Amino acid sequence: MSAEDKKKIAILFGGCSTEHEVSLQSAYSVITHIDRDRYEPVLIGITRTGRWLLYEGNVEKIEQGTWEEDAACTPVAASPDRQLHGLWILERDGVRTLALDAAFPVLHGKNGEDGTVQGVFELAGVPVVGCGILSSALCMDKDIAHHLVEDEGIKVPRSYLFIREEQERAVIYGKGLGYPLFVKPLRAGSSFGVAKVMCEEELESAVEEAFRHDSFVLMEEMIEGFEVGCAVMGDPEFGDGKLTVGEVDEIELSDGFFDYTEKYTLKTSSIHVPARIPAEKAQEIKKAAEIIYRALKCTGFARIDMFLTPQGEVYFNEANTIPGFTSHSRYPSMMKEIGLSFDKIVNRLIEMTLEKAKRV
Repeated sequence: MSAEDKKKIAILFGGCSTEHEVSLQSAYSVITHIDRDRYEPVLIGITRTGRWLLYEGNVEKIEQGTWEEDAACTPVAASPDRQLHGLWILERDGVRTLALDAAFPVLHGKNGEDGTVQGVFELAGVPVVGCGILSSALCMDKDIAHHLVEDEGIKVPRSYLFIREEQERAVIYGKGLGYPLFVKPLRAGSSFGVAKVMCEEELESAVEEAFRHDSFVLMEEMIEGFEVGCAVMGDPEFGDGKLTVGEVDEIELSDGFFDYTEKYTLKTSSIHVPARIPAEKAQEIKKAAEIIYRALKCTGFARIDMFLTPQGEVYFNEANTIPGFTSHSRYPSMMKEIGLSFDKIVNRLIEMTLEKAKRV
């Protein structure tokens, strides 16, 4: 395929969120596994302060976190002109335009996984790989997501949602849920600001920390058991609507909970793929993941996290619309177990997005 015939795919990385560094690692994996014979990656780095830069330097610097220091950075903006469906590149001698065939946000957390970036490209008329505006926003809001999933007949933890002005009532909420319990920012990723509270004396500091990350805080009962996950790929509203579901994984914890440190270091925890559970229970979890994926209007891909209790009950925890995406992350590991390699995942997601754009 000639250079002119290759589809231009914008890959966004970085972002002004607490998960900036994780995004760099995920994006590097996507960039190095994309099919260069079919696609031309257009690299757009977003700084912690929110500057968008077209990056044309060595991709190794993305993984190393030094890409911003490179001279190969040019300010760029998504154009709202739907006839262009692309970018304005703000060069010293004027503005250059670049049309895109699709955008692949590899951005975790706020300002990336919450529908904001998806909205920018929707205005620009550029198809987006992964979940759209509505689904991204729904999944980021843990309270709304739980209500929608509960309506589908799937169990969710009991919880209370409150704002800062209601903070004094937190003790009352805590007594109602019982200890230990979890305190969480409503819309934050990678367990930032999440605390496992063992007693009333620990509650105030946990709530204060959660409010540092969001204006709403969720107080949630602890579900006995362990966390399981499902990688899901597909678009219920396109083609035959069938979904691809990876093998169930299991998080084995020695203590505490699966916080940010454990997610990316596994110092005291292990991840088992497939999960060490009966085949019938794995099928039940996969079915629940499909129901949750559809209920939350997910498209493209998402990782659905659940709890499995000692009694065999399945509880919904959360849906991650842009989960960790390195070659050793949970999502690709679950898909690998059903025969999908990392490069196949990346290229199938792009292909699916381009094919859908032709028919919409």
